[in-house]
Amino acid sequence: MELISQSLAGLPSFLLYFALGIAVFAAFCVVYAAVTPYDELALIREGNVAAAISLGGAVLGFVLPLASAIAHSVGPVDMVVWGVIALVAQVVVYFLVARLVPRFAEAIRAGRVAGATLLAALAVATGILNAACMTY
Repeated sequence: MELISQSLAGLPSFLLYFALGIAVFAAFCVVYAAVTPYDELALIREGNVAAAISLGGAVLGFVLPLASAIAHSVGPVDMVVWGVIALVAQVVVYFLVARLVPRFAEAIRAGRVAGATLLAALAVATGILNAACMTY
């Protein structure tokens, strides 16, 4: 019984970090949707694979460093700060790809997956690097 009690002693911290993680993730979704010139969710509902690939890559690229921030932070505020840094990194990746690929937004709307795949790969790569840099 004592083992269960000890395990559950961490429940308040878990709930705090989980709630903050969900809140930062929701903020990422809102910001990312505002930054992109197309409605990913509407396109995905229509079956647009390019929109699903690009958004999926961005989500993974964001959640990887967010998880690292949760695991390595010294406190909730520290975790949120590093979560915001991860958010900014993903927005920068989007703008870089949008500049590199001519008519990127049009390609996503048209369902062309080449640019979306590049964005997804770079978003995940950036997320992995970001997460690795958050170990201190």
